Amino acid sequence: MNVDDQSVTTLEDLRGDLALRYKRAPTGGATVDPAIVEADMAALDRDGYVIWENLLSAEDCRRTRDVVRPWLGHTGRNSFEGHRTQRIYSVLSRTRACDRLVDHPRVLAALDQLLMPNYLLSALQAINIQPGETAQLAHHDDGFYPVPRPRAPLAAATIWAIDDFTADNGSTVLFPGSHRWGKRRPGPGDRSLPVVMPVGSCVFFVGTLWHGGGANTTTRDRLAVTAQYCQPWLRPMEAFTLSISREIAREVSADIRRMLGYSIHPPFVGAVDGLHPLRLLDEP
Repeated sequence: MNVDDQSVTTLEDLRGDLALRYKRAPTGGATVDPAIVEADMAALDRDGYVIWENLLSAEDCRRTRDVVRPWLGHTGRNSFEGHRTQRIYSVLSRTRACDRLVDHPRVLAALDQLLMPNYLLSALQAINIQPGETAQLAHHDDGFYPVPRPRAPLAAATIWAIDDFTADNGSTVLFPGSHRWGKRRPGPGDRSLPVVMPVGSCVFFVGTLWHGGGANTTTRDRLAVTAQYCQPWLRPMEAFTLSISREIAREVSADIRRMLGYSIHPPFVGAVDGLHPLRLLDEP
C-alpha cells in the first residue's frame, strides 16, 4: 500500500514505507548451499552451537595476528574481562583485516535463519588470553537483556581461532543444550565441553547458550576474534554509529554497513531525522 494515499489503521500498514525506500538486498549468506545451512541449523537447535573447521587459511590468520597484536596492551578491568586477558574493542574502527570474519557467508546464512532481517552487529573484539588466566564466569551473551528465559535467542556470536584452541590454553567452554534452560545457572553436574579446534576455525553459538573462556595453563597466548550480533530492535553492546566514521562506513561491505546500523527495522526503528540512515552516506 501507499501510506501517502491511504489512512493508517495499524502499525502493519507502515511496514512497507520507510524500510523499503532503500530496497533490501539478500545478504552474503544467500550464497551458501541450503543443505549446509539446514545441517547448521539442526546442530544449533540441538546443541546451541556448531563448529566450522578451517574456514580461514593459516596465512589469513597470520595476517590477522600481525595486524591485531600491536594494539594488544592493557588487560581486563575485572575478572569477567580477565586480569590476564587483553581485549581490543571497536576493531572495525582500526582495520579492515577482520571484516571477512564479520560478514563471512557461513555466518550470515545462520544469522539469516536465527534473527530478523536487518540484524545488527553488537560487538567485534580481539581477545588474547595470556598464560595464567583463570576460567571466566559462565554466562550467556544475551543475558544482559532483561527478558526471562526460557526463550528464543536474542543474539548470536562467533569466536574465530586465530591460534589453535586446545583444552588447556583458554579455549571457550560450552554447556551443550543449555540454550534451552530456564532461569538457572550451570551446576557441577552439568556437562561442559572445551571448544578444541585448529587455527582458522570458528564456533558459532546462540545467545542463550551458557559458556565462558577457559583457564590458560600453558606458556603461550591464545588469540581469538569474536563477533556478536543481535536482533535489529535491540541496542548493541558497542555503539558503532559513534565509533565508526562515515568514511569507514562507506568502505565496508554492504552487509557490514547494514549491520552497523545503516538500516531500518520496519517501520522506522533506526531512522535519522525521520529518514533512512543510508542518506547520511550520500552527504559529503
